Amino acid sequence: MSTRSRLRALAEARRGVLVPGAFNALSARIVADLGFEAVYVTGAGVTNMWFGLPDQGFMGLAEIAEHTARMRDAVELPLIVDADTGFGNALNVRHAVRTLERAGADCIQLEDQVAPKRCGHFAGKDVIALDEALGKIKAAVDARRDPELLILARTDAAATQGFEAAVERAQAFAEAGADLLFVEAVTQADEVRALPQRLARPQLMNMVIGGRTPIFGADELAGLGYGLVLYANAALQGAVAGMQRALTALRDAGELHEASGLVTPFAERQRLVGKPEWDALERRYA
Repeated sequence: MSTRSRLRALAEARRGVLVPGAFNALSARIVADLGFEAVYVTGAGVTNMWFGLPDQGFMGLAEIAEHTARMRDAVELPLIVDADTGFGNALNVRHAVRTLERAGADCIQLEDQVAPKRCGHFAGKDVIALDEALGKIKAAVDARRDPELLILARTDAAATQGFEAAVERAQAFAEAGADLLFVEAVTQADEVRALPQRLARPQLMNMVIGGRTPIFGADELAGLGYGLVLYANAALQGAVAGMQRALTALRDAGELHEASGLVTPFAERQRLVGKPEWDALERRYA
């Protein structure tokens, strides 16, 4: 079964599959190594870790396509790729979908924010007119060469137009051909519980650590009928915390050892990047 077919089956099973975000190929390898079933190529993570900037529309198509291709080479998991607003109008969306499909995406997420977009849990965001948003979803659906490529339609309308408007938008996106739906930054537990009853298409629920949506366990979200449960930046926030702890210890003590428990051992680092396999190839071709 292809990675695209696997992802569709995971979403349609509605068992609350946990999907961590990855911000580079090594973080994707760690996601795979720990036994997760899919990985999310996080736009916020790429923006934070690649540029050192906040998630406010600084990432472009070239950057997310390159990261997608690197992760596609690194892991065999299904890849859900954050394409922000599609980097322009409906024609730009068409180009973005073609580009990301070639790079190895199995699912492309598009949102309805006004450009430049910002993190869904930031203040000050707004959404484009529904007609324009629908044109972009239709362009994405038409652009894909492989019908198994999934289109994930996200709406940020709850923040500015209210929960009911967000549900209506998501339903309109489904009618335009979106395979999966994502209502971002709902703030009430009752809204989280209501969405699977209101929308027939499989849905993703975003659990942002420190964000505006109340945290639910994956088992509970599965019981509610969610297909995918996203932790887009758990790896990023964990990595930053680990770097801060290790480098603080180095600064204060002037030295750092494996026995500190603050760093991944040298041998484990080499295992994660596949050095034994490359050593075997070197012997084969020597």
